[in-house]
Amino acid sequence: MSTSPSGEQWTLRNGRQEATVVEVGGGLRTYTVDGVDVVAGYAEDEFCLAGRGQVLMPWPNRIRGGRYTFAGVDHQLALTEIPLSNSNHGLVRWLPWQLHWHDDDWSALTVRTRLHPSPGWDGSLDLSVNYVLDDDGLTVSAHAVNVGSSPAPFGYGAHPYVALGETRLADVELTIPATREVLVDEQMIPVATEPVRPETDFREGRALGGTSLDTAYTDLARTRADGGWEVVVGGLATGEVRVWGDRALDWVQVFTAKGADTGVKGTRGIAVEPMSCPSNAFNSGDGLVVLEPGQDWSATWGMNPSHLA
Repeated sequence: MSTSPSGEQWTLRNGRQEATVVEVGGGLRTYTVDGVDVVAGYAEDEFCLAGRGQVLMPWPNRIRGGRYTFAGVDHQLALTEIPLSNSNHGLVRWLPWQLHWHDDDWSALTVRTRLHPSPGWDGSLDLSVNYVLDDDGLTVSAHAVNVGSSPAPFGYGAHPYVALGETRLADVELTIPATREVLVDEQMIPVATEPVRPETDFREGRALGGTSLDTAYTDLARTRADGGWEVVVGGLATGEVRVWGDRALDWVQVFTAKGADTGVKGTRGIAVEPMSCPSNAFNSGDGLVVLEPGQDWSATWGMNPSHLA
């Protein structure tokens, strides 16, 4: 019997909604409403493409050259983004995760893994992610506990893509409630955080047009009753999808290249990535969390599709 490249599959259902969480990386492979893609995922017999739905811990995005210094010790991680000579998106994307819990009707489940020390990484973390389908959509909660004997640097990100269906990329309407963006160098490493430029300012909501984004935003307007922010991907045939994050997530990366009208391998989508810190935080310290032994950390984000109404 053959094994899926993403390992065991765990399916959540609630009314018209269905989502698939996978063993490899503990990520979100699919999320649909009435059989229509909400996220641009990948097939069960496919290798995960372009970080689709993956869990990014203990850091999101990049570390320049895979090098950083923590507590006076220099570290060298394996390079996983060879063209740019960076270590990208953490250490758990390809680890096996275990099903820890599910409710009786399989509308909620929790997966977990333990991250042990490895070359370039000295920490020991217990990590878990809880997925819930309720009447409003999908809610995802991430949790980390330092089970080691020394402090550990930490950051978190998620990598969902909002599926575009038949909508042209230029016609997608974005609302990004941020006043500042991260400027990067040729290695895609931050060099400054500045006020959003006119071409990357989507606070009022507008069609993407010819703008291409691979941009981290911060200083997010927190308009939700719970103090969270939300990015709106609209103009879709099915309506709009709101991607939101809580107070622990001060950054969001928006990446449009995989929404191109042609030439995209897999389902077309725009990545809206809730993050606790920007790229290269292990070196810059921006948004970096230091977990002391026994200390824990949590964050929650979600997706609310309008076609659930």
